[in-house]
Amino acid sequence: MSNNHFDVLIIGAGLSGIGAACHLSRQCPERSYAIIERRERMGGTWDLFRYPGIRSDSDMFTLGYNFRPWTEAKVLADGPSIRNYIVDTAKEYKVEDKIRYGRKMTGARWSSSQNRWTVDLVREEDGSAEQVTCQFLYCCTGYYNYDAGYTPDFPGVDDFKGQLVHPQKWPEDLDYSGKKVVVIGSGATAVTLVPAMADKAGSVTMLQRSPTYVATVPQEDPISANLRRFLPEMAVYRLARARNIALQRMVFKLSKQRPKLVRRALLAAARRQLGSEFDMTHFKPQYNPWDERLCAVPNGDLFKVLRKGKADVVTDHIDTFTEKGIRLKSGKELEADIIITATGLDLQLLGGASLTVDGEEVVPKDTLVYRGLMLRDVPNMALVFGYTNSSWTLKADLVSEYVCRLLNYMARNGIERVTPRDQEGCDTDDNFVGLQSGYVQRAADRLPRQGSKAPWQVLNNYFKDLPALRFGRIEDDTLEFSPAPASRRRGGLLAMLRS
Repeated sequence: MSNNHFDVLIIGAGLSGIGAACHLSRQCPERSYAIIERRERMGGTWDLFRYPGIRSDSDMFTLGYNFRPWTEAKVLADGPSIRNYIVDTAKEYKVEDKIRYGRKMTGARWSSSQNRWTVDLVREEDGSAEQVTCQFLYCCTGYYNYDAGYTPDFPGVDDFKGQLVHPQKWPEDLDYSGKKVVVIGSGATAVTLVPAMADKAGSVTMLQRSPTYVATVPQEDPISANLRRFLPEMAVYRLARARNIALQRMVFKLSKQRPKLVRRALLAAARRQLGSEFDMTHFKPQYNPWDERLCAVPNGDLFKVLRKGKADVVTDHIDTFTEKGIRLKSGKELEADIIITATGLDLQLLGGASLTVDGEEVVPKDTLVYRGLMLRDVPNMALVFGYTNSSWTLKADLVSEYVCRLLNYMARNGIERVTPRDQEGCDTDDNFVGLQSGYVQRAADRLPRQGSKAPWQVLNNYFKDLPALRFGRIEDDTLEFSPAPASRRRGGLLAMLRS
């Protein structure tokens, strides 16, 4: 096999990409593959983000891989621990030497005459160009722009004399000891930063335009800790995983069926932790639970620092930045030495790379997503986009299992091309993410859509995806299979792929 041609090319060496490689190694050991990673280290999100307190917002029993247990005590783990878990998994499954670091995919071109992808790469070190080819392209690039997060065009921002920081580009030498800090935002990053900085900073204010639902989860799982005394690690992991999947689904389903009930429960729990004197308007969103993602805080750490007066929260709109901080629409001024814009991510698909099929550009917003993992009319390609209402990795694992089953099916049947086709006109205007969050709405014109019925609908339901992706039939009326010519079939799969 050529050093620049592979059966499968994985783009991204983060949580999804390393998982995909491990699944390939386990289920398709005869496949050649490589992993293209833009950065110089594996880990993806969990290597990129370095801000104080960086942690998961999903429990590690479901954020971990289904084939390798999470064995540490923390339920919501810190970023370095998650990266170590990814690295250790890569070592265990011997995928480290498959990674080509420092290369960014800028485009991928499918040729039906050759039945292969040509992938254009740029070396980050010197800007030189490189090409690799593959039969199957597997994109595990995540869903946001690694170069920069989203920052609104704040009026007067150039007047501010202090330091402006986006969490995605956290300076290693940032010293906030004794400083006045304002964190703009109310999502997962903001609710992590505020308690993490409260002890060291002089003051920390969370400035939010509108409230978010915040729920407390235990920092450690006492049930699993006790079960480890009697059961093997994998058994404990699977039990905790099954329990948490069921709980996540129950809360989400109840939120949709009985939103007022779930809202009352969330607000009552927050009230108990904040105390009767706290102004609860700061934690009363105008939307229903799970119209946007819930924020999880371990052992209520955010509520604790607010209750103790180590931090505060302000709900208002920004009028303008000033030399000393921020003036709000209400007329109030917030003084700050450091302003942190935890204002969200800039969503993009495929790491911003372009796709063409036989010379025709693939425009994401004009495509539909097949089973949440392939694009209409795009051959031999899959992508990972995890759940928005549960753990990302639950879906990533299922997608990788399906891709492996699909590749093995193609090999058994002498097929070299598979293309999802919409024969029934299932187009809709609905993006495939399924949330009303601002960062999703901002990127609507860059995202694929979902269709009006299966298999073009994105279910965001593990209990429906599990039987379909792990056990369901590969062949259906939507997938178009193209067999290899007889000359290549006689030589077997590897001869076909090497041709």
